[in-house]
Amino acid sequence: MLRSHTCGELRKEDKDREVTLCGWVHRRRDHGKLIFIDIRDRFGITQVVFVPSVSPAAHDEAQKLGPEFVVQITGKVSVRPPKNVNHEIDTGAIELCAEKLTILNPSQVPVFEIEGQEETAEDIRLTYRYIDLRREKLLRSLHLRHQMILAVRNFLHGENFLEVETPVLTKSTPEGARDFLVPSRLNPGEFYALPQSPQLFKQILMVGGIDRYYQIVKCFRDEDLRADRQPEFTQLDMEMSFVDQEDIFAVCERLFAAVFKQIQGIDLSLPFPRLTHAQALEQYQSDKPDIRKDKNELAFLWVVDFPLFKYNNEEKRWDSEHHPFTSFRPEDLPHLENGQYERIRSRSYDLVLNGHEVASGSVRIHRREIQQKVFDILGLDQDEVEQRFGFLLRAFEFGAPPHAGIAFGIDRLVAILSGQDSIRDTIAFPKTQTGSCPLTGAPSSVGPKQLEELGLSTVEKQKS
Repeated sequence: MLRSHTCGELRKEDKDREVTLCGWVHRRRDHGKLIFIDIRDRFGITQVVFVPSVSPAAHDEAQKLGPEFVVQITGKVSVRPPKNVNHEIDTGAIELCAEKLTILNPSQVPVFEIEGQEETAEDIRLTYRYIDLRREKLLRSLHLRHQMILAVRNFLHGENFLEVETPVLTKSTPEGARDFLVPSRLNPGEFYALPQSPQLFKQILMVGGIDRYYQIVKCFRDEDLRADRQPEFTQLDMEMSFVDQEDIFAVCERLFAAVFKQIQGIDLSLPFPRLTHAQALEQYQSDKPDIRKDKNELAFLWVVDFPLFKYNNEEKRWDSEHHPFTSFRPEDLPHLENGQYERIRSRSYDLVLNGHEVASGSVRIHRREIQQKVFDILGLDQDEVEQRFGFLLRAFEFGAPPHAGIAFGIDRLVAILSGQDSIRDTIAFPKTQTGSCPLTGAPSSVGPKQLEELGLSTVEKQKS
């Protein structure tokens, strides 16, 4: 190890200890012959003083230091006099008297201030994301994200869930948005798709007897972007067998109670209130209402009984309100049989937090004949059904259990909890609203040889 301690670790109990710190020069102050620097890493900041009489070589080297130089400093911990204690940082009771300084790497002057309060243009921050990541605001979001995912994993492990990874290269089965397609070199003219969600795989896992599944999973949707959308995003995906809607609600409410207590010390009131879709529209004119009376910490709400179908006036056909694998209220079966599709209520549910949808799920269809009937209503012909979903229908013929599930948007949850306006400030390397990455220059063109290997060619768009 190049260091013995982090920059946020030392306390007055470490007096006279010889230590080595590594980090970035946060700021430098020259007070006559004395040079002070603050050295920073992600754990905190420690003040270092260079005294000519203690180490002339270290003092001389310190005169070369600039902002964001990467340094290694060895010295002895001393306790500051009470009047000099910095109460704003955890290490404020001590300072390090430098005996040796090694410049591990110099730095150009950063294009924006690390500690500055002025808001830097997002395209600049994303282009120089490695500098942006050193700022406290973004670091706080990433730390909160880590804490939340750790708390989720610990809770679900205690509830007998099994974390299972599902494929990233899969079959194109559009779920309401465009797929990202990946050409197959070994199968010319054929394509993989990046998953919009693990929906079909997690249902197959239930057929396989996994019983309680979860995954912190990347999903991909080629859609227009907003502040709360990214072409790739992360969700907590869950599925359970031999359960109904109430079981899903109970597990999720206990999950959120545990997570909020652990990472923010907040005691949530359980159970969460509920509104039907019809009630939400009538009372709030929204299917994701903000029911808070006090706009300050948190109001969870389950919205239930969404319509199973919605009519597409443009294409003169029925669409799924959520997705075609959603079951319906048993008492609405007559409406399915007599063609009153607009009256069928689904067994789907959204979890809303402060007016934001943070999760969506449903009790699934688990019988082939019912799933086939839904596909028929949606106007999918037999060949299309077989091509897109045949593997799922075949699985239903081999003892598929009743099952239900839900998925939570990790990026959106972290944004709400950390007070960020955009989910881009909760992701280490996000895309812009045009789906590009200023840091790497993605997406980018590829050479003719790569295209030839894939059997592809590019077509120049005609200018309008």
